[in-house]
Amino acid sequence: MSGWEREASGTARMGASAWDDDRTKPGCGRCGSPLEPEDLRCAVCFLPVPAGQGGAARAVARILRCDGCGAALTYDVKVQAPKCAFCGSVARLEETEDPIEEADAYLPFRVDPATARQAVKSWLGSLGWFRPADLATEATVAELTPLWFVAWTFDVEALVSWAADSNAGAGRAAWAPHSGQVPMTVQAALVSASRGLEEEEVAKLAPHFDLSSAQEAPHEMEGAAIERFAVPRSAARRIIERAVMAQARSHAKQFIPGSRVRKLSAAVLPRRLRTRRYGFPSYVLAYRYREKLYRAIVHGQDARVAFGKAPWSVWKILLAVLGGVAGVAAIAGLIWLFASR
Repeated sequence: MSGWEREASGTARMGASAWDDDRTKPGCGRCGSPLEPEDLRCAVCFLPVPAGQGGAARAVARILRCDGCGAALTYDVKVQAPKCAFCGSVARLEETEDPIEEADAYLPFRVDPATARQAVKSWLGSLGWFRPADLATEATVAELTPLWFVAWTFDVEALVSWAADSNAGAGRAAWAPHSGQVPMTVQAALVSASRGLEEEEVAKLAPHFDLSSAQEAPHEMEGAAIERFAVPRSAARRIIERAVMAQARSHAKQFIPGSRVRKLSAAVLPRRLRTRRYGFPSYVLAYRYREKLYRAIVHGQDARVAFGKAPWSVWKILLAVLGGVAGVAAIAGLIWLFASR
């Protein structure tokens, strides 16, 4: 389990039990698993949902698709010559043939733009000796865009069957086979659906969101962009399935005896699976240093979380390398001196 998934499952819980409303939902005709509104297929066995049993089909969606990074943004007829909020490339209007995912809820911004700008300054000043000495003072924010990026969260109850080789009980051999079954419960694990933010960037942001603050619609935020889910719901279920499998493998590793493991395989039998779709607040900033632009990201609810790309000081790196070479040469000279006596 990755760091942000552990944190999300440990601290970002839903206010009510994930299974409180299961009995009120229609069930799959094959396995009985509860169906969510607008499901096209069962979350567990992927049997198609009969017409009228799930949610009603939505009208064709109109989105702005970035030609650079592929992000999908909410279409707004008021926007003139729209540009992508993530990378600045031109966005084109696209109409999808299939219904696509839409966020169930949006988390509010708790960091204002001025605080986000200051957070970037503080982050630049904390990067260490190998960065330019005047980076924090000379860097200027050229553009700041508040946006809601999209992601799924999922809760799952499942039975995990695993098999693996380990060094426990191997005797004279290097490996011995082991297998077992363990229950697994995961709550509020986050899976990125963003095309504009990289997975590593989402992983840094995710543990610091407060899911209990979610609202049905995004609040007013001047200049804000809203990312759309870029895949249809049927494809989204496959992504969730892969995320559940990754969780299962990480969970199973805790029960494998020994200190070395190989050939781990796992199978998952979900008993319950519930997903939600969120819009998460963040700032994407472009800052300029010595005529070059760099991108930084600030958490929309916690200004202490700021990161991005930053220049290195070539002279300081070269000085450190030369100092290291000189140090190695001095040590080698001393060794030769003592060895020659």
